[in-house]
Amino acid sequence: MLSEKRRALLVLNGIGLLVTAALTGWLYFFFVLRGIELWPFIARIPADIGGTRQGWNMAHLEGITNGLILIAFAAAAPYLKLGPRQQTWFFYASLAFAWMFTLPAIANALCGTRGLAFGGGPFGPSLANDVIFLTGWPAMIGVHIAFPLALIGAWKHWRAQETSD
Repeated sequence: MLSEKRRALLVLNGIGLLVTAALTGWLYFFFVLRGIELWPFIARIPADIGGTRQGWNMAHLEGITNGLILIAFAAAAPYLKLGPRQQTWFFYASLAFAWMFTLPAIANALCGTRGLAFGGGPFGPSLANDVIFLTGWPAMIGVHIAFPLALIGAWKHWRAQETSD
């Protein structure tokens, strides 16, 4: 089981990602409106926010999804039987994938890129795309560490309960 401090940090980071998703949602909203419109406070301020609808949708949903995953991991922690080293790997890998999937998605939305392939793939080459692609590697590694460890930990916890029945 994770320490209370690590569980609290997962929740705190999860909430941070949800706040990030909310702020990204505002940018998405202004992108769709092609300006800032908050009647009765702001009638209309034209704004040219770059990107595509799919990019903004992805950026908004990455924050929501990853924030909720971190909060779910914190809630599930008592049901994950992991050794001290596995707990450390699980904790840091979870933080890495949650933030490093979300922040590059926001950068992709702002730059109109996808960051899915070095050289741009079918979306065309750009320096921004290549930098964003490279920042995705910690997330790819982290997610392939955290989820198997969560599964292993849950399995071990279940097996321990099975023998106690």
